[in-house]
Amino acid sequence: MSWKACLSRHLPIVRFFACPKSPASRGVFSWYQKNYEELKMLNPTMPLLLRCSDNAMPAITTELSFTTSHLLKYMLQKNKFQNPDGSPNEERREAAQKMLGYLADENLKKEYEVTRWNSPGFDPQRPFLEEDFPDWQSDPKISTDLKRYIEIHNELENTWALVTSGPNQEWTRGENALLMCQRVDLWCAGEAEVEAALKHLLNLGKECNDLVPDNPEYVTEFYPGASDL
Repeated sequence: MSWKACLSRHLPIVRFFACPKSPASRGVFSWYQKNYEELKMLNPTMPLLLRCSDNAMPAITTELSFTTSHLLKYMLQKNKFQNPDGSPNEERREAAQKMLGYLADENLKKEYEVTRWNSPGFDPQRPFLEEDFPDWQSDPKISTDLKRYIEIHNELENTWALVTSGPNQEWTRGENALLMCQRVDLWCAGEAEVEAALKHLLNLGKECNDLVPDNPEYVTEFYPGASDL
């Protein structure tokens, strides 16, 4: 029961798809009917939807908040960075690993944000800046004040451009492939497979979503009250 009780902590919604006439959907129908009341009692605010239509592929879907880091890791693990002939592209793989390092570097993030304001009265991320002041980096004072910001920004821009420069819409295809991880097809699946699929989506939700933080099972820190009580 414990894993069912934390569904709404990590998944905003769960949709079950099935065909009411197809034997291939019996596992989804059966599991949903047997577990709906318990799931709804444990997760009263969470939508648990059953979508039925003729010839529908039995499946479970949810919504996951994937980040750029998730996408980069996915494309590296699945060898999505490829040359037109299908061989791995080491240059883009290295750029993706470098970008992952940048995204995980809290000190770099802080430095990037702090150095953004080193030139009083000027914001290099102001909307329409490139249209209103396209040569701002040529200004001696601004370029001196924002030297470190410009270095970090250009490095990030160049790395990102390389990561997303793959042929045949490689980056977009990777995004679409990752989004399909929100769905588990269950053709001719039994009840055990349906439950395993939902647990799988829950584990992904724990990694990607942050709806309600899990409270610790035990109190690990104690803060005494006022000393005069």
